[in-house]
Parts: sequence; C-alpha cells; structure tokens
Amino acid sequence: MTEKQKMLAGQPYKASDETLLAERMQAKLMCHRFNHADPTQIEARMAYLRDLLVIPNCGHIEPNFFCDYGYNIHIGKQFYANHNLTILDVCQVTIGDHVMFGPNVLLSTATHPIEPSARLTTEYGKPIHIGHHVWLGGNVCVLPGVTIGDNCVIGAGSVVNKDIPANSVAVGNPCKVIKQIHETV
Repeated sequence: MTEKQKMLAGQPYKASDETLLAERMQAKLMCHRFNHADPTQIEARMAYLRDLLVIPNCGHIEPNFFCDYGYNIHIGKQFYANHNLTILDVCQVTIGDHVMFGPNVLLSTATHPIEPSARLTTEYGKPIHIGHHVWLGGNVCVLPGVTIGDNCVIGAGSVVNKDIPANSVAVGNPCKVIKQIHETV
C-alpha cells in the first residue's frame, strides 16, 4: 500500500513521501496564485480553485485560502467562505449545498499519534462532513472525524470536536448544542 493510499484510508502514513510532498507543493502553488490574484478579476481568481478542488459550482471563496491537497475537498453548490479559510485535507472533506463560513474557519482532518515516537514519523486523518444549509461563524475550528448535520449554526469561536446533530445551534469550546432549529429547508 502506498503512503497516499494509507493517507486516504485514514491509516498512519509518512507525510514526507515524495508523491505526497509534490502534491502538497502543487496545491500550495495554486493557493498562492489564488491568494495573490487581482481581487477585481473574480472569475480568473476562482479558476485557480476550480483546478484544485472537487466542486460542481465553487460559489465564492475570499482570499486567503489554504489547503494541503485540494482533491479531498468536495464542495456543494452555493458555497461561501469569508477570508482565511484553511482546510487540512489529508482525508475527505465534504461540504453540502448552501453552506456559509465566517472568516478564519479551520477544518482539519489531519491529526497525529499520541505516542511521541510515532509522532516523529507518521500522521493520519479522519474525514469531516458538513451537511446542507450550515453556517459556521468566524474562527470556528472543526476537528478530525466530525460530522455536522444539515441546517446547523455553529457559533463564532467554537471548537467542534464531536458530531453535531442536524437542526442544531451549537457553541463553545468544546462545542455543545444549546438549542434546536425547528424550521428546515
């Protein structure tokens, strides 16, 4: 099994692998081009992301945007992300339709072993899934393996370390459900 296959399967892998390093550098190059493109040329700037991400209709992402690989990010229609979105996509990240992110959102599928000796050479990941009609406030951090259900609102500054059921308003560090949403789309 290659290091890339291990990574995609959520198994411990070596991030220093030549193939993975080359793919990360390509993604960083595309992010750099997007982040430094003329802000008045929206279509030309967004074209860099269309070449990088798995998206039917990219919606709109404000610069700056950063990711590890890009090909593990699947974005639904009518997506909007404010400035400084970071997605560490060593595993699949699925974002539904009609989703909005505030500024400085972090989605991290990447994690590391607890044992110090293993941490020296390997890392692994767990996928993230965000449903339809979700709003993540500014400075929200979503950790590896989390699913956020449809129609949720995650309050600004929250650290989401466990699944959030559909139709919930959740806030805090750690993020907890504080009320249910009764209207759904």
